[in-house]
Amino acid sequence: MSKRPCIVVIGSLVFDFVAKAQRLPRKGETILGEMFGMFPGGKGANQAVQASRLGAEVFLIGRVGDDFLGERLLADLKESGVSAEFVKRDPTVKTAACCIHVDAEGHNAIVIVPEANMACSKRDVDAAKSVLQSADMVLCQLEVYLPTVEYAITLAAECGVPVILNPAPAQPLPAALYSKVTVLTPNETEAELLTGSAAEGAASPGQSSWESLAARKLLSFGPKTVIITLGERGAYLADKTWEHLIPTFPVSVVDATAAGDAFSGALAVALAEGKEMEQAVTFANAAGALATTRNGAQPSMALRAEVEEFLRKFHHGK
Repeated sequence: MSKRPCIVVIGSLVFDFVAKAQRLPRKGETILGEMFGMFPGGKGANQAVQASRLGAEVFLIGRVGDDFLGERLLADLKESGVSAEFVKRDPTVKTAACCIHVDAEGHNAIVIVPEANMACSKRDVDAAKSVLQSADMVLCQLEVYLPTVEYAITLAAECGVPVILNPAPAQPLPAALYSKVTVLTPNETEAELLTGSAAEGAASPGQSSWESLAARKLLSFGPKTVIITLGERGAYLADKTWEHLIPTFPVSVVDATAAGDAFSGALAVALAEGKEMEQAVTFANAAGALATTRNGAQPSMALRAEVEEFLRKFHHGK
């Protein structure tokens, strides 16, 4: 492309403390771990880093505390080419932190203490208003104060800027928000909460699959496109006229913590570059699969050349 796509991410910055063991501990249990690491994370920052590593010009809107962890997170963003011009250092709160337990199969259990992320406000969005209004894509999640996310999505919609909303962590959303979203990307758990329909036993023989039923219900809320991410099964893509399961790629999973964020960041880049939706989802599936093969959140985000080589390996081209 002659011009790098511009993507604005409104979202969280979190410092991750990761412990890996053969299995996840049960309630009240202490087990011996095999690996400990400290990594930059947060869904917003992860997605911003993935988009930047895939070639986009990326601006992140968010907050950190005026502390060591915040300083480290900002340095890591800069190293990954993400503009932190609109990430405010707030001395009244602490930088968000997260404890992640990962088992031998790459499954995880996560506790986040959001701190500064909940202080991210409409004023932070207003500070980046000129950049947001001229962006090719706006990407949001739900790890920051929900009214701030609503405000950013509304502003983008008013300016005709496409919006991807990754509704994670799962929580009920205002009904009016859906129609302002271009692409809604819940995972299975989030889709269950938003639709009120459990995946297990949702469809009887001869009826549509749970994914189809859930996608149709989500579409009825108002977004133009719904993509339900299904882990190792791939992603279920649906719009008003068409729906299809797009399989992911077989890999040896090491840590699946940031796979969804890799998917979201890659999807934003692909759509901002003008790729057709199915091609964009395949590209995002590749980035998500690669992220599961490495430890940590942001360290697992692949470079553009790696994703393209991975796709060539599976004969999907660029």
